[in-house]
Amino acid sequence: MELRRTAGEPRSRAFLQGHWMIQNVQTVSIALIFVFLVIVFSLLDPHHFFTGSNLANAARQIAPTVIASVTMTFVITSAGIDLSIGSLLAVSGASLGILALHMNPLLALLLVLLIGLASGVIVGYLSAYQGIAAFIVTLAGLTALRGVAELITGGYSNPINAPLLKFIGQGKIAAIYTPIWIAAAVVALGWYVYSHTRFGRYLKAIGSNEESARRVGINTRRVKMAALAVSGLTAAVAGILVSTRLGSGSSNIGVAFELEVITAVVLGGTDLFGGRGSIIGALFGALTLGVLSNGLVIIGLNVFWVPILQGLILLLAILANTKIFSRIGHTR
Repeated sequence: MELRRTAGEPRSRAFLQGHWMIQNVQTVSIALIFVFLVIVFSLLDPHHFFTGSNLANAARQIAPTVIASVTMTFVITSAGIDLSIGSLLAVSGASLGILALHMNPLLALLLVLLIGLASGVIVGYLSAYQGIAAFIVTLAGLTALRGVAELITGGYSNPINAPLLKFIGQGKIAAIYTPIWIAAAVVALGWYVYSHTRFGRYLKAIGSNEESARRVGINTRRVKMAALAVSGLTAAVAGILVSTRLGSGSSNIGVAFELEVITAVVLGGTDLFGGRGSIIGALFGALTLGVLSNGLVIIGLNVFWVPILQGLILLLAILANTKIFSRIGHTR
């Protein structure tokens, strides 16, 4: 009996490894692309790209995208979308710049987080409980919130000089920038919630078949609203990180931020039509975009090529997602 178990173990292990590869083929692919880009840019300009200071700065700059990508994975897995996060990022950064001039910095931080959460709850309520498509609601939010950011700032930037706030965007803990620590914490928490909690399972069930999920007792509206609410919260966190890193709150930050986040999420293996996603894949998707934009600038390519390439990458990612990786997933 013992001999049979021993003989069967290699096959079982091989089966599990093969199953894992099929389940995570797109995550593995984007991780390999990330490593490939790092190697290529390191060879092209090792004295400027592959240095501790450049890599640390690149990681700090991509931290807001990483954070927003975690909760965007929640939203897209549930077959939703959030196009308002770039404008909400601007509102959050602009609000922080204004509030920090008139009150305690810690209180200003809390109020900005509440603004992000409240915005996400409103969007989630309109989408989940009033039956308005998330695309329409968040598209309206994209326009309206950008207008709010411009209205409250009057088109001007407000300096952020409080030591606490500057530490959030520019400080270091154990020689690592604070935004990197915050992004790592959000990724770890998001991965646990997505992979090991009932909420994560409900997101996947709703994205796969919302009616079936509702019939088995899942409160689909509450789950979808919660996903958009935390998306709004992390957009506010991203706005705090960007504005404190730059040292000013402005209505001009976060333009096309939603495109970058959605691209990262889709690159990482999340099905744009819901039901399947990967937090680790979203992380590597965001890191890949960060390395791409940083590396292209380092080697001297015109900066205007960066959004063009990001748009092309998004199209290729959706094509691969729908034509290749979805078929692989269905053959498991």
